[in-house]
Amino acid sequence: MPTAHATAAVALTAADPVVMLALPHLVLAGRIGGPVGRERMAARHVLLAWRARRLVAGQVAAARAALARELPRVALAAGRPIRVSPVLADLVAAAIEAARLTDGAVDPVIGTAVHRSRYAAAHPWLPACGSAVGVLDHPPHDWRDVHLDGSLLTVPPRVLLDLNATSPARVADRCATSVASRYEVGASIAIGGDVATAGPAPPGGWPLHLLSPAGDAVRGGWPPRLGAGRALGTSGAPLIEPRTGWPAERVRTVVTVEARSCLVASTFATATAIRTDLTLPPDADFRP
Repeated sequence: MPTAHATAAVALTAADPVVMLALPHLVLAGRIGGPVGRERMAARHVLLAWRARRLVAGQVAAARAALARELPRVALAAGRPIRVSPVLADLVAAAIEAARLTDGAVDPVIGTAVHRSRYAAAHPWLPACGSAVGVLDHPPHDWRDVHLDGSLLTVPPRVLLDLNATSPARVADRCATSVASRYEVGASIAIGGDVATAGPAPPGGWPLHLLSPAGDAVRGGWPPRLGAGRALGTSGAPLIEPRTGWPAERVRTVVTVEARSCLVASTFATATAIRTDLTLPPDADFRP
């Protein structure tokens, strides 16, 4: 049975124009036998693209809501265990995994430092009533002090979690897997500079130049395409050094990593931008 390939680039900005998702290809199997067959195939392309967009938009919205609504409650818990949604639990688990893989080079326990670097100079910190969050200093904790037991999350007092380094990649992985498994197609999802794929790839692989801004961040055309089950992560933004809590001095301006998952690729793209002593997984490659 022949395979038809449809191209549908989709930007899902929702309330945050920085987050972008794209499905550059849907790999569809079907027999095209004349005008009626072509019309039916085209209709199926449109329907599947619409359903995939809705699925991705729903998962992105759920992740965005969990980060916005639940992380403040975690901070207000002041060290007490708090029950979180499965969505937030998955995002926290991804952040802990990233910290483990990089020996803390990518650490979610930098929320306080992020707030200090962005806002402290212009906006003095006002303690939240009933919380242990007072001043914007760097707490003597790291990712090992964050405990996730099922849906129970425990974060030390005066520690703010920042999951921005890993959440887009985790969501991209989840979206790609969901689209591919639910609709039995190949899918490529891009959120910013992170690209995840699942299912079969089109002939020659996924063309990255169709993904924006991810494609723009890949310098020198490397890699021009992604194979099935491969992912890409790019780091070029200012970073925090978890060991000090201050802005990190980047040893590489822009780093692109290709790996088996978007989480691994994005994690090592961030880590190798500030550390030179890390070893990439055997199936990963990077371009500084």
